[in-house]
Amino acid sequence: MPRFHPHVRRDVIAALRYYDSISDSLGDDFWAEFERICGEVDEYPQRFHFDPSGWRRANLLRFPYHLLFYQQPDGVRVMALRHHRRNPRFGLRRQ
Repeated sequence: MPRFHPHVRRDVIAALRYYDSISDSLGDDFWAEFERICGEVDEYPQRFHFDPSGWRRANLLRFPYHLLFYQQPDGVRVMALRHHRRNPRFGLRRQ
């Protein structure tokens, strides 16, 4: 699995709470999709295109979210989980 910026946990929890409030199964589906894309990012990071931020972007398939991440020699670091309609500057100050 990739390494995560500490604030990604908050991003994921907020999305999970939202989808769990609609349906427990929808929250479970979101979590499964999040784990799937994290696995793809970790295994094939160069497959994903660059976002205007300079980080790579991996879209979740079923949900309107994406990961922003970059590749380091020792692996991948995920910097943000962001909704597609969220301010495009969200998460960019994270280091």
